[in-house]
Amino acid sequence: MNLIVSAPSGCGKTTLLKKIFEKYPNTFGFSVSATTRQARNGEIDGKDYYFLSIEEFNRKIANNDFLEYEQVYDNLFYGTLISEIERIEKLGKHTVFDVDVKGGVNIKKSLQDKAISVFIMPPSLEILKQRLLNRKTETEDSLNKRLQRAELEISYSKFFDYVIINDDLQTATNELEELIKKHIL
Repeated sequence: MNLIVSAPSGCGKTTLLKKIFEKYPNTFGFSVSATTRQARNGEIDGKDYYFLSIEEFNRKIANNDFLEYEQVYDNLFYGTLISEIERIEKLGKHTVFDVDVKGGVNIKKSLQDKAISVFIMPPSLEILKQRLLNRKTETEDSLNKRLQRAELEISYSKFFDYVIINDDLQTATNELEELIKKHIL
């Protein structure tokens, strides 16, 4: 069984998943997404993302190397490599996908009953804005783009099997763990 977790940027999906991985270190394998964006400070190629040039990404599209991919902004692509699922399956683990909402919906369509999909919802757009500001990685323009995109992404929550509102990290972690126990463990 596979776990798909999606949310607008800044909703805490990566933090929630880190807590799940800490509690179940030998159960899940993290599907490392590919992207054309630049690495942020401290991010490691092959661990956080596969950082690809636009040309490399397009080659992989042409070779049908992606389970799904999306152009999020101009010249900014994200995708899920089929080789990642194969790598994790060989380890005997359940694959966890930490992807944007369109990617989550597309992976669910592909994997159907072999995956559960969970949407992490912000308590409000104002709280989401504050979380993004606290990251100190956003320009005013990028912040506005992320908030506009968040509104669109929230409209996709209805396509997910479950929605967890991340108002309190521990409560959200407990809710995600209960879903995992019910469907995967």
